[in-house]
Amino acid sequence: MGLSGMNILNQSAAVSRDPLAEAVAAPGDVVLAIITGVEGPSYRPVGAVMAIMPEGEDDTLVGTLSSGCVESDIAHHARQAMAEGQPRNVRYGRGSPFIDIQLPCGGGLDILLLPNPDRDVLRQVAAKRDAREVCSLRINTRTGAMALQAEGQTGLADKDFVLRIEPELRFLVFGKGPEAFTFAALAHSVGFPGLLLSPDDETLQSAAGAGCATQRMIRPGWPGDLSVDGWTSIVLFFHDHDWEPAILQGALQTPAFYIGSQGSQRAAATRRHALAELGVTEDRIARLHGPVGLIHSARDARTLAVSVLAEVLDRAKSGA
Repeated sequence: MGLSGMNILNQSAAVSRDPLAEAVAAPGDVVLAIITGVEGPSYRPVGAVMAIMPEGEDDTLVGTLSSGCVESDIAHHARQAMAEGQPRNVRYGRGSPFIDIQLPCGGGLDILLLPNPDRDVLRQVAAKRDAREVCSLRINTRTGAMALQAEGQTGLADKDFVLRIEPELRFLVFGKGPEAFTFAALAHSVGFPGLLLSPDDETLQSAAGAGCATQRMIRPGWPGDLSVDGWTSIVLFFHDHDWEPAILQGALQTPAFYIGSQGSQRAAATRRHALAELGVTEDRIARLHGPVGLIHSARDARTLAVSVLAEVLDRAKSGA
Protein backbone atom coordinates (compact mmCIF):
# COMPACT_ATOMS: atom_id res chain seq x y z
CA MET A 1 0.00 0.00 0.00
CA GLY A 2 3.00 2.25 -0.40
CA LEU A 3 2.85 5.46 -2.40
CA SER A 4 5.47 5.20 -5.13
CA GLY A 5 5.25 8.88 -6.02
CA MET A 6 6.30 10.16 -2.60
CA ASN A 7 9.43 12.30 -2.71
CA ILE A 8 11.76 10.66 -0.15
CA LEU A 9 14.23 13.54 -0.31
CA ASN A 10 11.47 15.98 0.55
CA GLN A 11 10.49 13.77 3.49
CA SER A 12 14.02 13.70 4.90
CA ALA A 13 14.55 17.44 4.53
CA ALA A 14 11.20 18.24 6.14
CA VAL A 15 11.54 16.24 9.37
CA SER A 16 13.00 19.18 11.32
CA ARG A 17 10.40 21.71 10.12
CA ASP A 18 7.29 22.47 12.15
CA PRO A 19 4.17 20.66 10.87
CA LEU A 20 1.61 23.08 12.34
CA ALA A 21 3.43 26.12 10.98
CA GLU A 22 3.76 24.49 7.57
CA ALA A 23 0.05 23.63 7.56
CA VAL A 24 -0.82 27.29 8.13
CA ALA A 25 1.54 28.48 5.41
CA ALA A 26 0.68 25.83 2.79
CA PRO A 27 -0.85 27.48 -0.32
CA GLY A 28 -2.88 24.40 -1.25
CA ASP A 29 -4.34 21.27 0.29
CA VAL A 30 -2.91 19.93 3.52
CA VAL A 31 -3.65 16.99 5.81
CA LEU A 32 -2.57 16.80 9.44
CA ALA A 33 -1.69 13.35 10.77
CA ILE A 34 -1.69 13.03 14.57
CA ILE A 35 -0.81 10.06 16.75
CA THR A 36 -3.85 9.61 19.01
CA GLY A 37 -2.93 6.27 20.56
CA VAL A 38 0.15 4.14 21.23
CA GLU A 39 0.27 0.47 22.24
CA GLY A 40 3.62 -0.85 23.41
CA PRO A 41 6.90 0.79 22.36
CA SER A 42 6.77 3.69 19.92
CA TYR A 43 9.27 5.91 18.11
CA ARG A 44 7.03 8.98 18.62
CA PRO A 45 4.61 9.80 21.47
CA VAL A 46 0.89 10.44 21.50
CA GLY A 47 0.36 13.95 20.12
CA ALA A 48 3.16 13.80 17.53
CA VAL A 49 2.10 15.62 14.36
CA MET A 50 2.97 15.34 10.68
CA ALA A 51 1.71 17.50 7.79
CA ILE A 52 1.11 16.05 4.32
CA MET A 53 0.81 18.38 1.33
CA PRO A 54 -0.16 16.58 -1.90
CA GLU A 55 1.62 18.10 -4.88
CA GLY A 56 0.90 16.40 -8.18
CA GLU A 57 2.71 13.08 -8.30
CA ASP A 58 4.58 13.74 -5.07
CA ASP A 59 3.73 14.53 -1.46
CA THR A 60 5.65 16.89 0.78
CA LEU A 61 5.84 15.49 4.30
CA VAL A 62 6.71 17.72 7.24
CA GLY A 63 7.54 15.84 10.43
CA THR A 64 7.48 12.12 11.08
CA LEU A 65 5.34 9.68 13.06
CA SER A 66 7.60 6.64 12.93
CA SER A 67 11.17 5.76 12.05
CA GLY A 68 10.14 5.95 8.40
CA CYS A 69 8.25 2.66 8.09
CA VAL A 70 4.70 3.98 7.66
CA GLU A 71 5.02 7.53 6.32
CA SER A 72 4.44 6.49 2.69
CA ASP A 73 1.23 4.70 3.61
CA ILE A 74 0.09 7.59 5.79
CA ALA A 75 0.45 9.83 2.73
CA HIS A 76 -1.64 7.33 0.73
CA HIS A 77 -4.47 7.45 3.29
CA ALA A 78 -4.12 11.25 3.55
CA ARG A 79 -4.90 11.53 -0.15
CA GLN A 80 -8.02 9.42 0.36
CA ALA A 81 -9.12 11.52 3.35
CA MET A 82 -8.61 14.64 1.26
CA ALA A 83 -10.70 13.22 -1.58
CA GLU A 84 -13.51 12.27 0.80
CA GLY A 85 -13.28 15.52 2.80
CA GLN A 86 -13.63 13.61 6.07
CA PRO A 87 -11.26 12.69 8.92
CA ARG A 88 -9.93 9.16 8.85
CA ASN A 89 -8.52 6.97 11.62
CA VAL A 90 -5.78 4.51 10.68
CA ARG A 91 -4.17 1.78 12.78
CA TYR A 92 -0.66 0.43 12.19
CA GLY A 93 1.26 -2.40 13.82
CA ARG A 94 -0.32 -4.55 16.50
CA GLY A 95 -4.01 -5.13 15.68
CA SER A 96 -3.81 -3.37 12.29
CA PRO A 97 -5.69 -4.67 9.22
CA PHE A 98 -2.61 -3.81 7.15
CA ILE A 99 -0.68 -7.02 7.78
CA ASP A 100 1.87 -6.16 5.09
CA ILE A 101 3.05 -3.08 7.06
CA GLN A 102 5.02 -3.91 10.19
CA LEU A 103 6.37 -1.63 12.91
CA PRO A 104 9.94 -2.64 13.87
CA CYS A 105 9.23 -1.74 17.51
CA GLY A 106 6.41 -4.28 17.63
CA GLY A 107 3.85 -1.83 19.00
CA GLY A 108 0.72 -0.24 17.61
CA LEU A 109 -0.11 3.28 16.40
CA ASP A 110 -3.49 4.98 16.02
CA ILE A 111 -3.32 7.95 13.67
CA LEU A 112 -5.97 10.60 12.97
CA LEU A 113 -5.92 12.19 9.51
CA LEU A 114 -7.45 15.68 9.25
CA PRO A 115 -7.93 17.03 5.71
CA ASN A 116 -7.73 20.81 5.38
CA PRO A 117 -7.79 21.64 9.12
CA ASP A 118 -9.24 24.97 10.22
CA ARG A 119 -6.41 27.39 9.45
CA ASP A 120 -7.95 30.22 11.44
CA VAL A 121 -7.68 28.06 14.55
CA LEU A 122 -4.15 27.03 13.58
CA ARG A 123 -3.23 30.72 13.25
CA GLN A 124 -4.47 31.24 16.81
CA VAL A 125 -2.22 28.36 17.88
CA ALA A 126 0.70 29.99 16.04
CA ALA A 127 0.08 33.28 17.86
CA LYS A 128 0.08 31.47 21.21
CA ARG A 129 3.31 29.71 20.33
CA ASP A 130 4.96 32.96 19.23
CA ALA A 131 3.96 34.46 22.58
CA ARG A 132 5.35 31.33 24.33
CA GLU A 133 1.98 30.61 25.93
CA VAL A 134 0.57 27.16 26.68
CA CYS A 135 -2.63 26.22 24.87
CA SER A 136 -4.59 23.10 23.93
CA LEU A 137 -6.12 22.23 20.58
CA ARG A 138 -9.38 20.27 20.81
CA ILE A 139 -10.26 18.22 17.71
CA ASN A 140 -13.46 16.31 17.03
CA THR A 141 -12.21 13.03 15.61
CA ARG A 142 -15.40 12.46 13.58
CA THR A 143 -15.99 15.88 12.04
CA GLY A 144 -12.55 17.47 12.23
CA ALA A 145 -13.92 20.56 13.98
CA MET A 146 -11.20 22.34 15.94
CA ALA A 147 -11.22 24.77 18.87
CA LEU A 148 -8.54 26.39 20.98
CA GLN A 149 -8.70 26.19 24.76
CA ALA A 150 -6.43 27.34 27.57
CA GLU A 151 -6.07 24.02 29.39
CA GLY A 152 -6.05 20.32 28.68
CA GLN A 153 -3.65 17.41 28.56
CA THR A 154 -2.78 15.51 25.40
CA GLY A 155 -5.03 12.49 24.88
CA LEU A 156 -8.47 11.26 23.90
CA ALA A 157 -11.48 12.85 25.60
CA ASP A 158 -14.67 11.08 24.52
CA LYS A 159 -15.08 11.86 20.78
CA ASP A 160 -12.37 14.52 20.85
CA PHE A 161 -8.61 14.47 20.85
CA VAL A 162 -6.82 17.15 22.87
CA LEU A 163 -3.34 18.26 21.85
CA ARG A 164 -1.50 20.27 24.51
CA ILE A 165 0.99 22.69 22.95
CA GLU A 166 3.82 24.07 25.05
CA PRO A 167 6.58 26.55 24.15
CA GLU A 168 9.74 25.15 22.58
CA LEU A 169 12.80 24.74 24.76
CA ARG A 170 14.87 27.90 24.51
CA PHE A 171 18.55 28.46 25.30
CA LEU A 172 20.16 31.59 26.74
CA VAL A 173 23.92 31.13 26.49
CA PHE A 174 26.34 33.45 28.26
CA GLY A 175 30.11 33.27 27.83
CA LYS A 176 33.35 33.73 25.95
CA GLY A 177 35.36 31.45 23.74
CA PRO A 178 34.83 28.24 21.75
CA GLU A 179 32.77 26.50 24.43
CA ALA A 180 30.14 29.25 24.35
CA PHE A 181 29.74 29.57 20.59
CA THR A 182 30.06 25.82 19.95
CA PHE A 183 27.21 25.10 22.37
CA ALA A 184 25.08 27.92 20.94
CA ALA A 185 25.73 26.67 17.39
CA LEU A 186 24.85 23.08 18.35
CA ALA A 187 21.52 24.08 19.89
CA HIS A 188 20.77 26.27 16.87
CA SER A 189 21.67 23.50 14.41
CA VAL A 190 19.03 21.15 15.81
CA GLY A 191 16.36 23.84 15.71
CA PHE A 192 16.12 25.22 19.24
CA PRO A 193 15.55 28.98 19.57
CA GLY A 194 18.21 30.75 21.56
CA LEU A 195 20.46 33.72 22.13
CA LEU A 196 24.20 33.99 22.80
CA LEU A 197 25.25 36.88 25.05
CA SER A 198 28.94 37.73 25.24
CA PRO A 199 31.33 40.63 25.83
CA ASP A 200 33.80 39.10 23.36
CA ASP A 201 33.84 40.14 19.68
CA GLU A 202 35.32 36.89 18.38
CA THR A 203 32.75 34.80 20.24
CA LEU A 204 29.90 36.91 18.89
CA GLN A 205 31.24 36.78 15.33
CA SER A 206 31.74 33.01 15.41
CA ALA A 207 28.22 32.43 16.72
CA ALA A 208 26.67 34.84 14.22
CA GLY A 209 28.54 33.04 11.44
CA ALA A 210 26.80 29.82 12.51
CA GLY A 211 23.40 31.54 12.28
CA CYS A 212 22.91 32.16 16.03
CA ALA A 213 21.17 35.21 17.42
CA THR A 214 23.65 37.25 19.49
CA GLN A 215 23.71 40.13 21.93
CA ARG A 216 26.70 42.08 23.20
CA MET A 217 27.31 42.40 26.94
CA ILE A 218 29.02 45.53 28.23
CA ARG A 219 29.40 44.59 31.89
CA PRO A 220 28.65 41.67 34.23
CA GLY A 221 25.04 41.52 35.28
CA TRP A 222 21.62 40.25 34.27
CA PRO A 223 20.25 42.05 31.16
CA GLY A 224 16.98 43.73 32.02
CA ASP A 225 15.44 43.10 28.60
CA LEU A 226 15.53 39.29 28.74
CA SER A 227 12.27 37.39 29.03
CA VAL A 228 12.54 33.98 30.72
CA ASP A 229 9.89 31.31 31.21
CA GLY A 230 9.74 27.76 32.51
CA TRP A 231 10.84 26.36 29.15
CA THR A 232 14.08 28.35 29.10
CA SER A 233 17.55 26.99 29.85
CA ILE A 234 20.39 29.29 30.94
CA VAL A 235 23.99 28.09 30.55
CA LEU A 236 27.21 29.97 31.30
CA PHE A 237 30.58 29.28 29.65
CA PHE A 238 33.17 31.61 31.20
CA HIS A 239 36.82 30.91 31.94
CA ASP A 240 36.90 34.30 33.68
CA HIS A 241 34.54 33.37 36.50
CA ASP A 242 34.32 36.99 37.71
CA TRP A 243 31.53 37.47 35.17
CA GLU A 244 29.39 34.73 36.65
CA PRO A 245 28.00 35.83 40.07
CA ALA A 246 26.15 38.92 38.86
CA ILE A 247 24.65 37.04 35.89
CA LEU A 248 23.65 34.06 38.02
CA GLN A 249 22.15 36.26 40.71
CA GLY A 250 19.64 37.48 38.13
CA ALA A 251 19.21 34.11 36.43
CA LEU A 252 18.31 32.40 39.72
CA GLN A 253 15.40 34.81 40.16
CA THR A 254 13.82 33.58 36.92
CA PRO A 255 11.61 30.50 36.37
CA ALA A 256 14.17 28.92 33.98
CA PHE A 257 13.97 25.12 34.30
CA TYR A 258 17.77 24.70 34.02
CA ILE A 259 20.59 27.02 35.10
CA GLY A 260 24.17 25.80 34.85
CA SER A 261 27.73 27.00 34.60
CA GLN A 262 30.92 25.53 33.17
CA GLY A 263 33.84 24.77 35.46
CA SER A 264 35.44 22.33 37.86
CA GLN A 265 34.14 21.24 41.27
CA ARG A 266 36.42 23.85 42.82
CA ALA A 267 35.03 26.57 40.52
CA ALA A 268 31.49 25.46 41.39
CA ALA A 269 32.20 25.77 45.13
CA THR A 270 33.73 29.23 44.64
CA ARG A 271 30.71 30.27 42.56
CA ARG A 272 28.25 29.19 45.24
CA HIS A 273 30.21 31.03 47.92
CA ALA A 274 30.19 34.22 45.81
CA LEU A 275 26.42 33.94 45.32
CA ALA A 276 25.89 33.53 49.06
CA GLU A 277 27.93 36.68 49.68
CA LEU A 278 25.62 38.52 47.26
CA GLY A 279 22.67 37.48 49.44
CA VAL A 280 21.31 34.75 47.18
CA THR A 281 19.35 32.31 49.33
CA GLU A 282 20.35 28.66 49.72
CA ASP A 283 17.23 27.36 48.02
CA ARG A 284 18.00 29.42 44.93
CA ILE A 285 21.68 28.44 44.92
CA ALA A 286 20.55 24.80 45.06
CA ARG A 287 18.95 25.25 41.61
CA LEU A 288 22.36 25.85 40.05
CA HIS A 289 23.96 22.98 38.10
CA GLY A 290 27.71 22.70 37.93
CA PRO A 291 29.94 21.26 36.77
CA VAL A 292 27.61 20.96 33.78
CA GLY A 293 27.27 18.04 31.40
CA LEU A 294 26.71 14.30 31.52
CA ILE A 295 30.35 13.62 30.60
CA HIS A 296 32.59 14.62 33.45
CA SER A 297 35.79 16.53 32.66
CA ALA A 298 35.06 16.98 28.94
CA ARG A 299 38.22 18.44 27.45
CA ASP A 300 37.12 19.88 24.13
CA ALA A 301 34.37 22.29 23.11
CA ARG A 302 32.44 19.81 20.93
CA THR A 303 32.28 17.08 23.56
CA LEU A 304 31.29 19.60 26.22
CA ALA A 305 28.55 21.05 24.00
CA VAL A 306 27.01 17.63 23.32
CA SER A 307 27.37 16.67 26.99
CA VAL A 308 25.61 19.81 28.25
CA LEU A 309 22.85 19.68 25.65
CA ALA A 310 22.17 16.06 26.61
CA GLU A 311 21.94 17.01 30.29
CA VAL A 312 19.57 19.90 29.61
CA LEU A 313 17.29 17.73 27.46
CA ASP A 314 17.32 15.02 30.12
CA ARG A 315 16.27 17.59 32.75
CA ALA A 316 13.53 18.87 30.47
CA LYS A 317 12.20 15.36 29.94
CA SER A 318 12.25 14.53 33.66
CA GLY A 319 10.77 17.86 34.66
CA ALA A 320 13.59 18.47 37.14
